[in-house]
Amino acid sequence: MSEPTAGVAVRCQHDPRYCHNCDLLVGIEGFHVAGVEVDPDVGILTVRVESAPAVMGCRSCGVIAHSHGRRDVELIDAPCFGRPVRLVWRKRTWRCVEPACAVKVFTEQNDQLAAPRAKLSTRACWWALSQLRGENASILGLARQLGTTWNTVWSSIQPLLEQMAADESRFAGVTRLGVDEHIWHHTSTLPIESGGRGPKELTGMVDLSLDAQGRTRARLLDLVPGRSGRVYSDWLEERGKQFRDGVEVATLDPFHGYKNAIDDQLEDATAVLDAFHIVKLGTAAVDEVRRRVQQEIHGHRGRKGDPLYGIRTILRCGAEKLTERQRARLDRAIIADERHDEVYLAWQCAQQLRSAYTTDRLAEGRRIAEKLLKTLPTCPIPEIKRLGKTLTQWRPSFLAYFDTDRASNGGTEAINGLIELHRRIARGFRNLDHYRLRMLLIAGGLRHPHLR
Repeated sequence: MSEPTAGVAVRCQHDPRYCHNCDLLVGIEGFHVAGVEVDPDVGILTVRVESAPAVMGCRSCGVIAHSHGRRDVELIDAPCFGRPVRLVWRKRTWRCVEPACAVKVFTEQNDQLAAPRAKLSTRACWWALSQLRGENASILGLARQLGTTWNTVWSSIQPLLEQMAADESRFAGVTRLGVDEHIWHHTSTLPIESGGRGPKELTGMVDLSLDAQGRTRARLLDLVPGRSGRVYSDWLEERGKQFRDGVEVATLDPFHGYKNAIDDQLEDATAVLDAFHIVKLGTAAVDEVRRRVQQEIHGHRGRKGDPLYGIRTILRCGAEKLTERQRARLDRAIIADERHDEVYLAWQCAQQLRSAYTTDRLAEGRRIAEKLLKTLPTCPIPEIKRLGKTLTQWRPSFLAYFDTDRASNGGTEAINGLIELHRRIARGFRNLDHYRLRMLLIAGGLRHPHLR
């Protein structure tokens, strides 16, 4: 460096040519700071680093090699003090003097600093991955902070993502498994080789296993194209027998395709129908009754001033959450016409279904559920009768909720929320492989000591 930055007392004890404070600030183990400069035009901080002089043996024959000069390699490092950083690695080169050795000249390598022919330092790569995962960052935003381009950032972190995604050990220890589908694009469904993006639907598998405190820590395990029982069944088969034998509970939405896959591949697992979707079915049945009665009485859809239309949102609320004012509005609308009693009866049925899940005691919830299975299929209201038949078809999975300590697909829906958020942040995706890797990263599906 052109000027000393500290007294001799704080310089490196092993080599006084380097400044201990500078080495500590840059924080690259095994390397020392040889120079620091700032480009005032672009505001980029350049740090020159080098390894300490040492005896080096030939990598092929082991004979002591002779110094062959230096070679500067510029790397993009993690930002520092709000500025992009360029790390200039003054690589040492050596020459083997053994005539019989095939190696003539070789250069030092250090994967902890940077991989061979890398553009980003190892630290910058893991910094970018941590920002994507924990700070809801975008690739373009990271590229601006690093002072580079989108392609440079993605091409540097993609191999790390692929390596982590290929690690089969991340599937170990799954005892509760959730499944759900989502739409990943809204454009052409032509095959990828024909210029399209393939199927719109993806099936996502989520680990819903409980931690030591009995809480669910949901993490995305995989995303596969398509939405069918065959897609789910093939994925389960690929995981192997050990994985399938470890799954004790499998949660799902009311979709028979996924249920068939669970029955085929997870014979010893308990299938549990998601509570949220059951309550949603009940609420939807009330809405259907309200719209039908509205048409029968007035001959048109609900309009402002119509009693039933005015309470449409109240009918979707839990009875225990209604205020006195809302309860009064509900009562006035029902007594306005005796034909509204059909809507009120449907609402009471939906509230009983909801109470099976909101009760504190599981035994009481199961008693309510079994009662509904007996009474709803005989209800004179066609929409409620259809709801009862649907629940009867799903009877084992419906009642399994009360035998599995309230297992649900809620964690899977939370993962879907994360996926939706990051798809909006990225302004959409065009490449399915990129989409899968990004979502596995942000939804906790990838594991590595460097990831927080």
